[in-house]
Amino acid sequence: MPALKFVYTLAFALLFISPAVLSAAESQPNILLIMADDVGSDAIGCYGGQSYPTPHIDKLAQGGLKFTQAYSMPVCHPSRVCLMTGRYPFRFGKAGSKWGDFPDAAEGICIGDRMQQAGYATAVAGKWQLCFMKNDLDHPSRVGFDKWCLFGWHEGGRYHDPLIYQNGKLLNNTEGKYGPDIYTDFLIDFMKESHKEGKPFFAYYPMALCHDVTDDLKGKHVAYAHDGHWLTFAEMMTSMDDMVGRLVAALDEMGVRDNTLILFTTDNGTPAASYLYVNEQGKMVRPKVVSVRNNTIVPGGKGKLDDTGTRVPLIANWPGHIKANQEVNTMVDLTDYLPTVADVAGLKDDGVPRDGVSFAEVLKGASGKDRRDWIFIEHRGKRCVRSLNWKLYDDGRFFELKQDPLEKSPLKTDALSGKAKRNYASLQDTLEKMQGPLKPTH
Repeated sequence: MPALKFVYTLAFALLFISPAVLSAAESQPNILLIMADDVGSDAIGCYGGQSYPTPHIDKLAQGGLKFTQAYSMPVCHPSRVCLMTGRYPFRFGKAGSKWGDFPDAAEGICIGDRMQQAGYATAVAGKWQLCFMKNDLDHPSRVGFDKWCLFGWHEGGRYHDPLIYQNGKLLNNTEGKYGPDIYTDFLIDFMKESHKEGKPFFAYYPMALCHDVTDDLKGKHVAYAHDGHWLTFAEMMTSMDDMVGRLVAALDEMGVRDNTLILFTTDNGTPAASYLYVNEQGKMVRPKVVSVRNNTIVPGGKGKLDDTGTRVPLIANWPGHIKANQEVNTMVDLTDYLPTVADVAGLKDDGVPRDGVSFAEVLKGASGKDRRDWIFIEHRGKRCVRSLNWKLYDDGRFFELKQDPLEKSPLKTDALSGKAKRNYASLQDTLEKMQGPLKPTH
């Protein structure tokens, strides 16, 4: 009788649960956002890359949606500001461009904050670079992360015998361990725990891979990987893909794969070189990094404002929600991720002005052609805007990208006519407006 009474009580209680609450719970997918470090489109197999096997990432593309027009800033720090805030760094003045720092004005309006507002458990693991962790142990919590596991940027190693801070404390058991394993295990444990507690999770993985080791530790070097060498770029690419595979396998094992949106992207193009060893003179040697893409040799372009430095992969995978084996040329940049995940989580606009535009409708199958007409890029005082086929720099160089993708021959702007003249005027107007803080929307 007690068991039967419990059943009746439960059934009676369920009658009073709002359908809206049930639908909200069902409509909030888990989100795993992966951002690899220093990996351009040229390095990924499904984008034509031939130098490095990336089977797990390629499988995500085969089972989901591949964007061919995704962009970043040319280097890591401004890219992270874009993703975290949904704004371009210059919107915060000097504070937005200060290397290794994060604008105080962004606290409370970041991507983690938004996901917490939607009721998500939040965690970040890997590379932070938004503060010197030893001086600000709780910084991730102030920008919306419940838990974190991050290496001490420019404090020690990120790979072998790494220096890692976890939830505000320095780990003391990392000797002989491999950093990416620690970050990945941390996120897997977080996802399992959140699922067990019945909360949707937002797991952000700004990977250490495939950035080379730090070069500014006074009087010492970080631990080698093997045989007196650090990892080659090719070895890091293999490890990066393995970590992605482990995360996907964990989601499968948990039984939440169909209710988890996976987004994979990177922070900038492939590096031109990567530290490998210390020579007899005590100097760090940095061999060049060259990839082959579609049978063409592509030198690493990190730091450049052209496609080699700023065109990055973006793959969205969500079984049962995103159709398999799709490809779109919708333009996306890193400011778009915050509004997108907030949209997917069911949040309404919070009125905070941002540069980013949600591409959630594109994930659902909309064309997205009218979503965004241009992309803004800046680095070390140089600025440019581009559309799908045209690009304008603030020094006046103007390119027709379909005819000149490598940006070798700028057009003579005093002799433009027709379509070229109209696009030049439009991009010039956009570039002139890209200054100062954003104004509130309401």
